Amino acid sequence: MSDAPRKKRLPLRWLSLAEIVGVVAVVVAVLGYWDSHRERTQTSREKALAARERQVEARANALKQTFLMTGTLEGSGDRIRLASQRPEQVIQTQTIWFPRQVRASSVETTGNPRLEVSWVEDGLRKTKAETGRVPVGVLTVFIEDGVTKTDRAVYQVGYSLHGRTLRPDEVDLDGLSLARRGVTGDLQAAADNLWAAR
Repeated sequence: MSDAPRKKRLPLRWLSLAEIVGVVAVVVAVLGYWDSHRERTQTSREKALAARERQVEARANALKQTFLMTGTLEGSGDRIRLASQRPEQVIQTQTIWFPRQVRASSVETTGNPRLEVSWVEDGLRKTKAETGRVPVGVLTVFIEDGVTKTDRAVYQVGYSLHGRTLRPDEVDLDGLSLARRGVTGDLQAAADNLWAAR
């Protein structure tokens, strides 16, 4: 026989019922925490997605309710044809105010929205500036979805003067851009103020 020492076995100990219940309770608690954390994360993602969708919808509704005119040059710069950017908005009438130094009285159009150089050429010749922009206050009555609506805005009309021999300078209209939307108060005063501040 061999005299080598025998290794002692550690005594095997069975878990008691209370210890088993304790381990199971810890596992259940960890699983419950993980599940509630995952649910909170998913809920916050859904809320963020819903908020983004509401923002996109609000922007689309705001865009639908806005009115924006575009201008197309006609002839050799003597007229700008005005139209709504959205075809479902049909312009009925417009009242147009220029700065008093350019034109003293307002102009009204019905069913033919436009800007004509003849309305402002004498006043613009007095500026002596070869190019520039003149502010124009515009009250537009239009129909959208069968409802009559109004828009009050100030636009900038680009112009240029071309010298001619023995005749007054030729005035050409160059284009139209929006300066201010949703103007409250007097549109004549708004045009005058922008003209004075140029």
